[in-house]
Amino acid sequence: MRELAAMVLCAGMGTRLRPLTHLRPKPAAPVCDVPLLHLTLALLRGAGVTRVVVNTHHLPGQMAEVAREGARRLGLELRVSHEPVIAGTGGALREARPLLEGADPLVVVNGDVLFDLDLPSALAAHRASGALATMVLLPMPAGARYAAVEVDPGGAVRRIAGAFGPGARDLAPWHFSGVHLVSAELLDRLPASPFEADVNRHVYPPLMGGGRIRGLAASGYWNDLGTPARYLEANEDVLAGRVPLGRFAGAEPLSWAVERARGVRAGPGVEIDPAARLAGPCYLGPGARVEAGAEVGPLAVIGGGAVVPPGAVVRGAVVWAGTALSPGERLERAVAAGAERVSAPPAPAPP
Repeated sequence: MRELAAMVLCAGMGTRLRPLTHLRPKPAAPVCDVPLLHLTLALLRGAGVTRVVVNTHHLPGQMAEVAREGARRLGLELRVSHEPVIAGTGGALREARPLLEGADPLVVVNGDVLFDLDLPSALAAHRASGALATMVLLPMPAGARYAAVEVDPGGAVRRIAGAFGPGARDLAPWHFSGVHLVSAELLDRLPASPFEADVNRHVYPPLMGGGRIRGLAASGYWNDLGTPARYLEANEDVLAGRVPLGRFAGAEPLSWAVERARGVRAGPGVEIDPAARLAGPCYLGPGARVEAGAEVGPLAVIGGGAVVPPGAVVRGAVVWAGTALSPGERLERAVAAGAERVSAPPAPAPP
């Protein structure tokens, strides 16, 4: 068996999450004080990946440094493929091909996804199928507007986004998770043009007729952190225990925190004034400070070194590391990152 390697796609602009992504690339955004990319790297390492390629474009120096830090902590070999011009998913694989040589299969993951995937089982199914590529799929979320991946009864992908591929009868629509399992042979099929080549439009459709692009149904927690609301949701889900953290060994959020009161978890060096009020679940990162008269929680994340001053209120919100709120400031259903404040729409009422 050849080396198992992975490529994490981190070159995107993260436009829907602006202005937060003016400060950090989306894969570097913290989930309960841990960069999202570190969670992805931990998932990959747990499945036996030893070499990871990360592509960069937006804030490339910061993206590369976050990747290096995560790889160093997890003992992974890291290679960086910088794209001065965004190359698309297929183009990213083409441009990074020299960094992927010798590995088979490859795991290709969108860098903005938090996914509790049983990756070893998915890889076993891919190897057994003989597919050139396997798209890991999820049931289409109710009311979602994601483009569908349509699969025939035998598991072959026949059409994507209603337009790309030969189509067929009796197709079932699925939601693409952002994880591809790719055989090294596929790298020989990558087109030289267009430069910005998308696998769903330019690589997979010509290969669908032979049945070698397959879909694999999976399950598990999934969130693409694509909007402020979904970003808040990911943090809240970790706090509330809705994200199984066992697959992220070595980068698990909250792992270094101790419970200071019921549901109130704090890292080392946290200062909480006795006159502050805290309600769980909430998390305070290393060196955070909550001053007299402040209120934190429930469902609040205070990043490392952040300050919640007198009279400030943080509920259902995330404060990025090093951010100082203003005295009396109210932060609800919002993210505070330095001087930026980004609100999210209220959570929908349960049906």
